[in-house]
Amino acid sequence: MKKLLSFSIISILVLVLAACGSGGSNGEGGASIKEGKLVVGASNVPHAEILEEAKPLLEEKGIDLEVKVFTDYIIPNQALRDGDIDANYFQHEPYLKSQIDENKYDFVSAGGVHIEPIGVYSQKYESLEELPEDAEILMSNSVADHGRILAMLEEKGLITLKNGVEVTSASIEDIEDNPKNLKFNTQFEAAFLPQAYLNGDGDAVLINGNYALGAEIDPEKEAIALESGEENPYVNLIVVRGDDEENEQIKELVKVLQSDEIKAFIDEKYKGSVLPAKAADEE
Repeated sequence: MKKLLSFSIISILVLVLAACGSGGSNGEGGASIKEGKLVVGASNVPHAEILEEAKPLLEEKGIDLEVKVFTDYIIPNQALRDGDIDANYFQHEPYLKSQIDENKYDFVSAGGVHIEPIGVYSQKYESLEELPEDAEILMSNSVADHGRILAMLEEKGLITLKNGVEVTSASIEDIEDNPKNLKFNTQFEAAFLPQAYLNGDGDAVLINGNYALGAEIDPEKEAIALESGEENPYVNLIVVRGDDEENEQIKELVKVLQSDEIKAFIDEKYKGSVLPAKAADEE
């Protein structure tokens, strides 16, 4: 009986140790990328659409690409950390940095793919100049987007930020001059802003390009102003765990997404609502 009990205990210990030592689902425990297979988490539009276009190009290189679609900005990074996906494709560098600082993720950018210009939308006014005194401006509650939005509004002449403020980290409190006394409402989840615009809420709504496209809102036709793509730090990135930065399949993924074929697809499908980013060797 004692021998049987000892054998059972040893068996349990072996199973526990095997589970702890496996490189399975926990990214911090050493999740590895399978040969000939990549699983990439992405926002639906345009990220997943772009990845679907890249599938046959990657297949030619012996890589089977699986795309997992996410509808928020939190779970894709958790999934990457936990090893459920090999990379994600939905975020820009300022957001990535904020998430690394907040959650201590061991993540790096493997390369940039595209830019989604944020747009100003209104059911009430046809230009920024028409916005009245005390106009209510609805915007995302994502602090990582605030500097981007404020920089655009400054570029369009609606506000002035304090001298020396770092644009990517600017906040409402950094506004120096606000001639129209615009009222900024930052209580909205980014995914709900398209519906706010369609409902006619507020005087103007700032919407991220992917959410506008996902709601079948055409930025080129409906936005009363669009963010410039020139020298834009908000390029959407392929993000991987630090240990996978030099993985050859990840490098092939980025190479394909930065290829002329994918750039042509982005230009043709999105017609300026999404802009291809320059590859590092083009800069």
